[in-house]
Amino acid sequence: MNAVPKPPLAMPAPLVSASDIVQEYAKPDGTTLRVLDAITLKFERPSINMLLGPSGCGKSTLLRMLGGVRPWDVKTPTSGRVEIEGAVCEGPHRDAVMVFQQYANRPDLTVRQNVAYPFQFLEWKRRVSKTEMDSRVDEMLKQVGLEDKHSHFPSQLSGGQNQRVALARALVLRPKVLLMDEPFGALDAQTRSNMQALLLSMHKTAPCLVVFVTHDVTEALLLGDRVIVLSTQPARVIDDFQIATPTPRTEGWLQGQEVRQLHERVVGHLRAAGSRGNVRVSV
Repeated sequence: MNAVPKPPLAMPAPLVSASDIVQEYAKPDGTTLRVLDAITLKFERPSINMLLGPSGCGKSTLLRMLGGVRPWDVKTPTSGRVEIEGAVCEGPHRDAVMVFQQYANRPDLTVRQNVAYPFQFLEWKRRVSKTEMDSRVDEMLKQVGLEDKHSHFPSQLSGGQNQRVALARALVLRPKVLLMDEPFGALDAQTRSNMQALLLSMHKTAPCLVVFVTHDVTEALLLGDRVIVLSTQPARVIDDFQIATPTPRTEGWLQGQEVRQLHERVVGHLRAAGSRGNVRVSV
């Protein structure tokens, strides 16, 4: 008797996918402004994905959309859809957390209270016990090097320390998806370098899917497992490539032939797409 063939195993859904995303906004003169144009992306696994493009091209709009952050008065996306683990994402998602350039720490709360703040919301009170919350917060403060600053207020911290608090507050939730909107853009060069190293270190300890917006070509190549390049408005994907060299990447690698070629590739794409002077190379 012939054996009945087994059905093929279903492939797991991508962690996050964006399918044929178009975003348009109404203008006062009755016409529409198209910001995003037919963007399709899939993010299959925990990794660091750099979303690179000129200033104002729509990177932040796309990033917020990936986490379900929607303005009240505009339909987003205009067409297409975003899915997280196969389910359509139409509002803020409990497994997606955002970190912004403006770190938005509560000035009236201490460092420890700021890191623990998300656990004040009912959703997280249900999911995480007080004992586990305390353990997570303590571990985060240790990882970001702020154990000795736990009782300080944001006004007593440097910009880099405040950004460490914001990163700890995001990662204490152990999100599946971490969305970062130019989080280190306002920092000085040394602090920025330190924060980049901290992100890589923490990502190895607790891998998640990171989508990181930048307009710094060097930052994209330094941090990214994958680099996605957007054009000027209306933003389209004009390049999308993997970087095989493992992180952390050395200064020697940054000065090498591979990086020079990748710089030229990215900048060439952006110039061909009409970008002029609004991307940065930091080495």
